[in-house]
Amino acid sequence: MQNRTPDTGWAEAADGTPLSTELASAVTGARRRAARDGDRQIDTAHLLHTLLEADPGARQPFPGGPAQVARLLGYLVQRTIGYGLRWTGTVEDSGALPVLAAETVPGWSPAAARAMREACARARARGAERVDGTDLLAALLCDPRCRAVDVLLRAGVDTALLAAHLDGPDRSVCPGR
Repeated sequence: MQNRTPDTGWAEAADGTPLSTELASAVTGARRRAARDGDRQIDTAHLLHTLLEADPGARQPFPGGPAQVARLLGYLVQRTIGYGLRWTGTVEDSGALPVLAAETVPGWSPAAARAMREACARARARGAERVDGTDLLAALLCDPRCRAVDVLLRAGVDTALLAAHLDGPDRSVCPGR
């Protein structure tokens, strides 16, 4: 089977800020997961799934603790093995919505590309040396219409409470908003 997901994406932020080892692993995993699933783009659910697998720090802020993360991962696995087919062709990956050229990244849904840009902005805002998994998790929460937020809500995660756990004096969920 030919890989339909181009091998593009982030090794570092546009300004040169590197990704943490865990986040880089999650991005690589999302690319593999999209290809394995036959998706033409990495979407926010791919990012969420691999982030939770690769980064223990991204699992920490969940208000329901390890049990909630386990339930969420179970839901994501169901999606991967076919129960999530109802998402095929939805707005995040269909190309149905017009997108500004600056928002496009080959092989990434517009929502996933925006989430990565938001994660980079969040890391810059707190003066971090690296973009980490909690930066991406918070950035995913910034788009209430993305697949990742849909998955979180379907798994019973209180996204407002999760955002509050991620927010702090040196971190702001959705810094540009």
